[in-house]
Amino acid sequence: MFVGHFAVGLAAKRLAPAVSLGTWFLAVQLVDLVWPFLLLAGVEHVGIAPGITAFTPLDFYDYPITHSLVGGAVWAILLALFSRSFYKDPRILALIAAGVLSHWVLDFIVHRPDLPVLPGGPYVGLGLWNSVATTLALELAMFGAGIYLYTSTVRPRLSFWLLIAALLLAYLGAAFGPPPPTCARWR
Repeated sequence: MFVGHFAVGLAAKRLAPAVSLGTWFLAVQLVDLVWPFLLLAGVEHVGIAPGITAFTPLDFYDYPITHSLVGGAVWAILLALFSRSFYKDPRILALIAAGVLSHWVLDFIVHRPDLPVLPGGPYVGLGLWNSVATTLALELAMFGAGIYLYTSTVRPRLSFWLLIAALLLAYLGAAFGPPPPTCARWR
């Protein structure tokens, strides 16, 4: 899931207009922003296995700190605590935490059963990535709905539309481009 996560951030703006879109995007992508650093540090691991799913060649075999349900809950609490410096409303803090947790829920839909509930398992996933067409249909529909909800709340500027175009280009490039090269240090 990629633009689907951003769809949640776009839609969340309608629930709490006082929260910036940047904060919403940080919340829904927090674990994916931390994950590359843990990969580079050798703490979490991913492999390249073309054909492991129809949609992505990434073999997510060890990422309990960022992508387990328990890990996601910890990241949600940490971001909510940090956000207390900017937002005093407990409802907003709960929504920010829910934004972080939404990442795991959406990943549960698309991942094969490689998504940890707890570090070390059990592992779950509905496997939507086994169908390119269904993955594209769901994510693009979510993204369209998120854009609609956002633009019904905020009058967007040109920079917003450029961001939307960049996200779509990145998504379609990942969906239809070649697999990334194998990198020994990811393992």
